[in-house]
Amino acid sequence: MRVESDPIFIRDGDVWTSAGITAGIDLSLALDVARHLVVFPKRPGGQAQFSAALSLQKSGERFAELHAWIAENLASDLSVGVLAGRVGISERSFVRHYRAQTGTTPARSIERMRLEAARRLLGDTGLPVKRVAARCGFGSEETMRRGFLRALGVSPQAYRERFTGAARSE
Repeated sequence: MRVESDPIFIRDGDVWTSAGITAGIDLSLALDVARHLVVFPKRPGGQAQFSAALSLQKSGERFAELHAWIAENLASDLSVGVLAGRVGISERSFVRHYRAQTGTTPARSIERMRLEAARRLLGDTGLPVKRVAARCGFGSEETMRRGFLRALGVSPQAYRERFTGAARSE
């Protein structure tokens, strides 16, 4: 037997093992089903173990609808002015209330959601990195690369190779 400390779950032939209860859920759902549910499919061991959008939600959270809209519009203009307008408050009030409610800035939240979407596309599709960057709203491949390096310590291409192997064609 060989112990691997980083993966959440491993399949070795007919033997499956997981790192814990939530990882066991991931394992049992496997990739095809998990991709359509809240549980993050095939989470890499060194990465965040929860959804960026879900981590921003708190009981009674006033920005839940905004987060859902952001997740559906990652390639759109997500400036503070646009976001404040969607919730009907001034920009200054929005930034203050947003940070108090979520514990982070709107820009940081958006980057986390974009990174999560990019990770999913890199793992689930064969899209070129440049197209993934565009679909996720990074503006350029270089901006996405810097975000990956800052948050994950690897480039998007290295992430694809290390954590998902050869991506399937779209």
